[in-house]
Amino acid sequence: MMDRHLRELLNDQFNKELYSAYLYMDFADYYHNRGLHGFGNWYDVQVQEERDHAMLMRAWMLKRGETIELLPIAKPDKTITDDADPLHFALAHEQYVTGLIHTLHDATEVAGDTDSAKFLDWFVKEQVEEEENATSMIERYDKAVADGTLEALDTELKGRRWKAPSLHVDIF
Repeated sequence: MMDRHLRELLNDQFNKELYSAYLYMDFADYYHNRGLHGFGNWYDVQVQEERDHAMLMRAWMLKRGETIELLPIAKPDKTITDDADPLHFALAHEQYVTGLIHTLHDATEVAGDTDSAKFLDWFVKEQVEEEENATSMIERYDKAVADGTLEALDTELKGRRWKAPSLHVDIF
């Protein structure tokens, strides 16, 4: 049986990962509607990644004999006023999620749950990548706007494809 507080945090994180997918779907739709289909594709892939993160959390909970409580998923509340906004919102969101993952990881120590700590190690590393990607997207966008190469960057981003997460944890 998993520690009650850790179980609640994992369940909450599962639902927050689904919110992340909603948020990125909102960003994808914004870009597609603006005719920036490469940027839209970037966030379409992000939607799939966030959904996969939620499903990994769910699978872990089920493996541990726990049940996921499906909670309402909030509507994204970001007001987009220009094409750079989603990029900045995404970086802030990933930084927020990083904090949540670290809180979860800390809770595994308090609970003495080394198996869950090992499971969450993957998410800690994933968040480093997510923040790097979000920062890079801002830098690339700013450079493309300054250089007049936004169309070329948008075309390049159309080539991004979803890859299923590789979770290399012996206990999973």
